[in-house]
Amino acid sequence: MRRVTVRISAAAAVILTATIAGCGAPATPNRQLPPVKPQAASLQEGFSTMEHLVETARKEGALTVVGLPRDWVNYGEIIDAFSEEYGIKVDQLEPDASSKQEIDSAARLKPDVFDLSLEVAVANTAAFAPYKVQNWQDIPDDVKDNAGRWYAGYGGYMSIGYDPRKVAAPTSYGDLLKPGYSVALPGDPRQTAAAFNAVMAASLSRGEPQAKRGVEFFERLRKAGNFAASERTASAVLDWDYDNAERSGWKIAIPGDAVLSSYYVQAISKNAPHPAAARLWQEFLFSDRGQNLFLKGYARPARMEALQMRGTLDKELAARLPATTATPVMLNIAEIDAAKAYLHRAWNGKTR
Repeated sequence: MRRVTVRISAAAAVILTATIAGCGAPATPNRQLPPVKPQAASLQEGFSTMEHLVETARKEGALTVVGLPRDWVNYGEIIDAFSEEYGIKVDQLEPDASSKQEIDSAARLKPDVFDLSLEVAVANTAAFAPYKVQNWQDIPDDVKDNAGRWYAGYGGYMSIGYDPRKVAAPTSYGDLLKPGYSVALPGDPRQTAAAFNAVMAASLSRGEPQAKRGVEFFERLRKAGNFAASERTASAVLDWDYDNAERSGWKIAIPGDAVLSSYYVQAISKNAPHPAAARLWQEFLFSDRGQNLFLKGYARPARMEALQMRGTLDKELAARLPATTATPVMLNIAEIDAAKAYLHRAWNGKTR
């Protein structure tokens, strides 16, 4: 709708003002928003309103991200949707970088935001600027920093992806030792987060993880001739459910009464070249739309429980997630550090 400007004469203006004053209507001064503070730790403190944040971010005109493959948890659509909605160019650098590589390359690439594994985020908290999104209260307390320097965006369950044309559905990790299975990991567990978590998922016993059990399980796989050297030749792959869901023609099993779960967390660089765009990106990711876009990529949004309670969860997308009644188990930082140290000592030479 076009905005219409009405012009009146000076005399008419005086009469109109006097008439209003005579009716007892108080004069209302123009309300001015406080100055923008792009480094602020909340929307209210830094921008007052979402409209003010959007305006400031559009003036910056760009957002730099690193380590976000377009085929990972639907990031391609998420990036495009953000760019189209706000008219902000998203520079996508080194999409295959690991969490550690994101941090190591920050001085060179100057990203505005990070997408990191929990342990990498905790170890590098000093590199992040605090910012609490509007839906902060919906994020589980155990996967966010109290000061707002990092917080979970999405997660998943460790699963067994399998080719039903080649093998029967496994009902336990023990089934993978049976003849006919050829089992692969998505990388070296000493270097790749998904592979490390796959070893730890196989180690669960009554919900308790133990790295030694995981290493011994893969040693048994090797001795049985069931440990594949490559995912390309495997009939089963241990990986996050959102990654296994992308394998064409495959199915997913999440066996047992406990399942290893994990989150990837979001953070803003304290040296972000585009601080307002970085904060707008976080608001978008944690909006109902952003969280459902993660769900479209088979990831489990951090705000999933809140979306369910408020009726804003996309039920059709949620129904596509692998079914399980297993209780989620998350490794704490101490358990992760101890398990990684053990794998670096014990894995070499046992399963190669």
